[in-house]
Amino acid sequence: MKKHELTANLSKKMLLIRTESRYTQEEMAEVLGLSKKTLVQIEKGRQEASWSTIVALCALFRHSSILQQTTGGDPLDILQLVAHQKMQTRKEKTLGGKIWWKDVNQIKGFKLQQNVISFHFRIIDEDDYRWYSSFDRTEMENKLNELTDIHLT
Repeated sequence: MKKHELTANLSKKMLLIRTESRYTQEEMAEVLGLSKKTLVQIEKGRQEASWSTIVALCALFRHSSILQQTTGGDPLDILQLVAHQKMQTRKEKTLGGKIWWKDVNQIKGFKLQQNVISFHFRIIDEDDYRWYSSFDRTEMENKLNELTDIHLT
């Protein structure tokens, strides 16, 4: 996924996220640092949000169910992957993939999972801590093999 794809997808959800949060257009525009006119243009589909607006949206409305459903989990995870376009190595507790994830492979207590919405991959351990995330399946399979080799010795 590229920045323009994420921006387009989330721009289309701006009205729903605002409604879910029970904000008026004035309030939402203020929170995101936009003019009301710009917000209206985005909500009507006449304009896409800027990358910085999408970053603010993901950070400030991280717990929005609309945003989580659109990104397949924590919007900050997908935002970081898209922004950096490389594997992320942030060990953080997850819910274990109960929603939005399918298991691809499992070796020695580590799982390689793929998000069913964004299609990115992650490796989690038996305690549901994320070790790596990436859009590159081959890279993640190599990391899974490295991790299991390290933990076998």
